[in-house]
Order: sequence, then structure tokens, then C-alpha cells
Amino acid sequence: MNIGITLPSFRADAEPALAVAAAAERSGLDGVFVYDHLFRTGRDGRRRPALECAGLLGAIAQDTATIAVGTLVARATLRPPAVLVHALATVHRIAGDRLIAGLGAGDSESRPENESFGLGFGTVESRVGALRLTVEAAREHRYRVWVGGEAVNVGHVAAESDGWNRWGVPNATFARDAELVREMVEGVGRDPSRFDLTWGGLVVVAETDAAAAAKAERLQPSTGTLVGGPERVADALRELALVGATWVILGPVDSADPENASILGEAVAPLLT
Repeated sequence: MNIGITLPSFRADAEPALAVAAAAERSGLDGVFVYDHLFRTGRDGRRRPALECAGLLGAIAQDTATIAVGTLVARATLRPPAVLVHALATVHRIAGDRLIAGLGAGDSESRPENESFGLGFGTVESRVGALRLTVEAAREHRYRVWVGGEAVNVGHVAAESDGWNRWGVPNATFARDAELVREMVEGVGRDPSRFDLTWGGLVVVAETDAAAAAKAERLQPSTGTLVGGPERVADALRELALVGATWVILGPVDSADPENASILGEAVAPLLT
């Protein structure tokens, strides 16, 4: 199993993301991933700034040498396919085969961002149609492409790519959707063993379970967040591997702290070998 970590995107500058990416590479993690948002609304109701995904990813690619860099996921509804694909192709020139272009159609949480900037949100069908066009264009550039979203909506598009991602769902849901995607991959005549099934979700991690619980008490993460020390987190990742995950991308709630990357790479990953 490969382990990735999401980087702090909701900041006014890129320095925290660069620091976490450097720690992730030093600790032996397999990948670092950036979100694609125009803003996020905080608990106080105010909008938090967001770094543009391709610009941030280019900086991360230039600042690292071996770790995979990717988007999780870039929305096909924010930019015309040619614009998004060209931006990622530029990152590909910097990162080479380290690039993983995660692409998605957007969900209900994306609506305020689209509409705030005069972009129609569209129907599921229109958004998935835009996703298909973007995936087809991206595949011509020969960088790795993952498709994110519910299998019932995007599985047929994912089957034409290199992998599929599902964010924040229980193991049973992931296992069910992963099986559906496998069937779709086989249905188009492709080898499922060469296809990535990837899970992403939030985490609060620390050196011990007690320290993680204390951190969670302070951070107040959303329901379903994985909380624990190295052993507990490793147990959860093993369960995901058993239901088919080839990659797990963890999103620390305190995303700007490089210590999360160090714990995941130096304490959690060795428990999985």
C-alpha cells in the first residue's frame, strides 16, 4: 500500500505546504496532494483563502525530487478542459512521472464556489460530461490520471483512467464501490491489477493514542475522522488494504504541522511492511 498526505491549501502563502511536503519526502511517504478550491468557509462563517491547485503543485514539484505530487481532486467544472489539462501538463514538465492528476466532477459542497464566481453548477450529468472530456484530454498527455467520486456516477469515466478515489467513506462503502469500479475496468478490457483503487480521509495522528485523543479534543474534527497513534492508524490502513485500497491519502486536520508527515512516514508506514 502507498501512503500519501494532503497539504495545507487554505493559507495565504505556500510556505506551510512546502514545509509539509519536505517532511513527507524525508520521512519516506509516497505522495503529497493538494486540494482544488476557490475558498472554504470556516466555522466562524468567514471565507478562508485557498491557494490555486496547479500553481501550488508546480511549486511543490520544483521543491521536491522523488515523492509523487498530485491533485485530489481538480474539478472539471472550474476550467475548460484545455485550460486544466494544460496547467497539469506544465506541472508534468516539472515533476515528470511523479505527477498524479486527480480529476473530479464536483459535489454539493462545490456549489457555493462555482456560483460565487458566476460558474453554473450544472446537473450530475453535465458535470460528469465535463469530467469525461477532461479525462480524455488529459490521457493524451500521458500523465497518470485518477478520477474521484461515487462509483455509480463516475465509475465508467474512471475505468478509462489509471485509478479511482473515494473520499471519506466507511470501509464497507469503499469496498462496495471499489468492486463496482473493478467490474467497469474489466468491462472495457483493462487489467484491474494495473489500476489504482484509492481512499482518502481526514486524520488526527500523534505519537500515542492518548496524545491523538487530546489533539482531537482541541481540534474538534468532523465525525468519521481517523484518530490515533501509529498502531491504531496502521490497523485502519490494513483494513483498507484488505478491501482493495492500493493508496491511502490522509488529510491531517492540523494540516500545516510537518510532524504529521513525519509520524506517518517514520512510525506508521513501517508497521505496514
